[in-house]
Amino acid sequence: MRLGIYGGTFSPPHKGHTEAAKAFCRQMKLDKLLIIPTNLPPHKELLGEASPEDRLNMCRIAFSSVENAEISDMEIRRGGRSYTYLTLEELAKSGDDLYLLCGTDMILTFDMWRNFQRIFDLATICYVRRECDTDVGEQIAYKVSEYREKYSARVEKIEHDVVEISSTEIRSAILSGTATEFLDASTLRYVEDGGLYK
Repeated sequence: MRLGIYGGTFSPPHKGHTEAAKAFCRQMKLDKLLIIPTNLPPHKELLGEASPEDRLNMCRIAFSSVENAEISDMEIRRGGRSYTYLTLEELAKSGDDLYLLCGTDMILTFDMWRNFQRIFDLATICYVRRECDTDVGEQIAYKVSEYREKYSARVEKIEHDVVEISSTEIRSAILSGTATEFLDASTLRYVEDGGLYK
């Protein structure tokens, strides 16, 4: 089976996330896509963020429109910092072909991740652009070439319409009441009903 993995904080999950997931499923011909909210991301602190349970619930709502997507709480159940190589090692036991979706920031810093070479061994790395800057495109091309040559990494680009918005900007939009452009109605209702990000 071709199994996709899309991890992240998802605080909150927005239309950029769901559109990237749809393109990922379509281009890589995935049989199933696991959406895996982190418990605690390794490289940042979650100050004033939604709880892991709220982020999990928002993912269930936001990604319901993505065919073959399932929401997994495996990293939240594991507790502590969420390291991708541990998640992939667990999923690799199934014998499925693994495909990991990353954004621009992650593909540029992949060789700083814990046990990144193990990740390259376990999965095909797929990335989506989060911006249209040509300089960043050149940086990505350089890093992808390096990963392939030095580590025999399998790396694929997912083509889709770039959505230039960050979760930080969306949280500001929630506070100002202008988030309808970025969140689907059901996710926004969950945020508002729970008083999240206030």
